[in-house]
Amino acid sequence: MRVIGISGWSGAGKTTLIKRLIPELTARGLKVSTVKHAHHKFDVDHPGKDSHEHRTAGATEVLVISDTRWALMHELRGNETPSLQYVLKLLAPVDLVLVEGFKEKERTKIEVHRSDNGKPFLFPEIDNICAVISDIPVPQASIPVINREDIAAVADAILTHAEPLERWIAE
Repeated sequence: MRVIGISGWSGAGKTTLIKRLIPELTARGLKVSTVKHAHHKFDVDHPGKDSHEHRTAGATEVLVISDTRWALMHELRGNETPSLQYVLKLLAPVDLVLVEGFKEKERTKIEVHRSDNGKPFLFPEIDNICAVISDIPVPQASIPVINREDIAAVADAILTHAEPLERWIAE
């Protein structure tokens, strides 16, 4: 398993890029998983569903399974948020894991930048950015700059720079 981060400011287009990358990477014969960091409360469950009733009754974990998918929900209930290293260990083996967010983490990542977002580039300040995916040229960059529309080139950069899982889970 290899892992790479996809980082950038909110609104830079990280999710859009990942949605376009996954078909490109799977067409190359790779099994791909993703980890998404959320800065807000989120819920994959809905009031009125049995699984929601189990969680609100106090269950620590609720696993829902069907013929097409399964999901495990774990309630922290005031406990510390698990580390990225911990959750990466939970994933089933695949060829590549794309980690969206976690821009402060010290692992190899690409930066996604959108000029009309009005935010500065991250690469001058954050270590371990190996490439910038942008909608504009970035002449001041000392790392590769790839046009966000060139999905094949972005996939090539990801495959070049992704690191073994063991580097990501080392404490």
